[in-house]
Amino acid sequence: MTDATTADRPAIAVLGAGKIGEALLSGLLTGGRRADELMFTERHRERSGELTTRYGIRGVDVATAAKEAGVLIVAVKPQDIDPVLDELAPAVGRDTLVVSLCAGLPTSLYERRLPEGVPVVRVMPNTPMVVGEAMSAISPGRHASAAHLETVEQVLGTVGLVVRVPESQQDAVTALSGSGPAYFFYLVEAMIDAGILLGLPRAVAEKLIIQSAVGAAAMLARTGEHPVTLREAVTSPAGTTIMAIRELENHGVRAALLAAIEAARDRSEELGNAHKTG
Repeated sequence: MTDATTADRPAIAVLGAGKIGEALLSGLLTGGRRADELMFTERHRERSGELTTRYGIRGVDVATAAKEAGVLIVAVKPQDIDPVLDELAPAVGRDTLVVSLCAGLPTSLYERRLPEGVPVVRVMPNTPMVVGEAMSAISPGRHASAAHLETVEQVLGTVGLVVRVPESQQDAVTALSGSGPAYFFYLVEAMIDAGILLGLPRAVAEKLIIQSAVGAAAMLARTGEHPVTLREAVTSPAGTTIMAIRELENHGVRAALLAAIEAARDRSEELGNAHKTG
């Protein structure tokens, strides 16, 4: 990375080493970062020791991370953000890029609580980050430049794909791709249950459905075809697939999915609104 923010302090610190934080550290190592260029914060001493042993990365406190790292990636739970910001406020400077992976939290929260001029980029990742297949959407705060966005793209590009969106669209992103993997897991779970209902052993049903999901996703990603086109290619006249599709439509599955994603968007807005003022 060559952006001015990280030129003198190339280290990256991940604040909060849960599943997402660990996945990001692992991805950065795989992407060519040295262990001595990375650090993390973790409240639980045992967990910190495990990560240091596993990756050779140093566990530090928030003040040390703010002093030594040019990029601070905040990966704590949204409800835990206040004590982290309290620790960051006296330690972080305008030459440090703050990247928030906290669902629902607006850049204005960080800009209000941290020193004036600190650049902030908001990110909505998702859990496939743990297998290097994340979908992350990034949005700049008031003080974040194009160079800051490029830095974040380089970091997150080690664990998946990245798109830029206006921050006003982040709640929609949260509902669609942030929560999206759960919808697929829910559907796969139901399809496996259907296989068992039809008399298949669970192990066989799981293998059939999981590989079908992997293959279908690969077709969508690699062919560039619209999902309607791909679905129609499987749907023969008076065949088995069209009968199944008719039942899905009769039971309002499409409408239920639209309503579910809207509800997730509304909840993301509620979480963000709680931190917009005060």
